[in-house]
Amino acid sequence: MIPNEIRYLNPPTVEVRKKKYCRFKKAGIKYVDYKDAEFLKRFLNEQGKILPRRLTGTSLKFQRKVSQAVKRARHLALLPFVTDLLK
Repeated sequence: MIPNEIRYLNPPTVEVRKKKYCRFKKAGIKYVDYKDAEFLKRFLNEQGKILPRRLTGTSLKFQRKVSQAVKRARHLALLPFVTDLLK
């Protein structure tokens, strides 16, 4: 046996990530409605913070529209500013 050889009981797993995509471009959505609170909750975490683009895969154009819609919904009390368990 060679001393520098590394042996594993199980073969090391290699993560294969799915390609991120903008769900707005894929569905053909042109306007993000701030009155649809259930849809906007998909872009918030449990504390009520807006999820970043790198996690959701949303394009820059629609991420700006989502953040503006979330802020408007918060202002009209459709979404909370801060919470413990949103989902």
